[in-house]
Amino acid sequence: MGDIRLMKGNEALAEAMIRAGCDAYFGYPITPQSEVLEYLAIEANKRTGMVVLQAESEVSAINMIYGAAGCGRRVMTTSSSPGVSLMQEGISYIAGAELPCLLANVVRGGPGLGTIQPSQADYFQAVKGGGHGDYKLIVLAPSTVQEMVNFVKLGFDLAEKYRNPVMLLADGAIGQMMEKVELFDQMPRKTEFPDWATTGRKPGKDRTYITSLHIQPELMEQINLRLQNKYKVIEENEVLYETIDIDDADYIFTGFGLGARICMKAMQLARQDGHKVGLIRPQTLFPFPKQIYKDVSTKIKGILDVEMNAGQMVEDVRLAVNGKCPVEFYGRMGGVIPSPEEIYEHFIKIYIEGDKK
Repeated sequence: MGDIRLMKGNEALAEAMIRAGCDAYFGYPITPQSEVLEYLAIEANKRTGMVVLQAESEVSAINMIYGAAGCGRRVMTTSSSPGVSLMQEGISYIAGAELPCLLANVVRGGPGLGTIQPSQADYFQAVKGGGHGDYKLIVLAPSTVQEMVNFVKLGFDLAEKYRNPVMLLADGAIGQMMEKVELFDQMPRKTEFPDWATTGRKPGKDRTYITSLHIQPELMEQINLRLQNKYKVIEENEVLYETIDIDDADYIFTGFGLGARICMKAMQLARQDGHKVGLIRPQTLFPFPKQIYKDVSTKIKGILDVEMNAGQMVEDVRLAVNGKCPVEFYGRMGGVIPSPEEIYEHFIKIYIEGDKK
């Protein structure tokens, strides 16, 4: 058994970063994820020699990530919604240059400066490629503090496997809540770097160039085609999701992150009253687990999608079922967290009482 601790989500994220052999962290404090930088500033360098730097802004931080990732280093940054918006140009550059790195957005309510309370309103930004150009991030959606830990290790592995930035899309509640976690053993920092990395010119080795600037449109199109093919491979091989009690279900609740946790309790309330409800929880938002929704859509009476936003993932759910069953939505916005009881009441109103009319 590994090292077991009671930890806040943000601190567990930082601890996992250290243990995953991260070489450098560049970031800027913003609520509700400031504890990540604070924890790393105390713990990281003295234990592994990891570089931890508070940049002067999020724009600076993401460009530092770009430079360090280009050297083949294992690097990460974290922020919260307005800060991630400032990083979008740099994220697009990193995706275009095909550099591995790990990003985390501990989402807060918006739009604008909004509130420091938790939200899931950055789904579109993360999954649909919030910056310019046809690029994709691999997006992981933790719903527990344990997954904040697990997805750091997984995220670095996926980033390096595909030379692609990976985002952990969490929210303020998961970042601030405390839960028991099992930590993996300390991994060493790497001493060997890939051939593509800009580690200095060596005898017998051609110069290494990393750029996302390609003036000739024919070359830019070929690079785009290669990226799209890579994303297809990711969709074929890296889908992750969790299902609960879907085999006998007449209805499905679905959500990601904190929303899915609340759905689990709402599902229990429904089953206590004799309604056969199951749960689908995407763990990867890109690649999205389209097939599981498609598979259940012909066997159930309806899906209720629950999110802490105005309705974002629900569009992908509807695309996946392709009209084979009704997909309804329930959401709260601006940092308000829905309760299991109100989700269950909405389910009864839409599906059970609605069926009787």
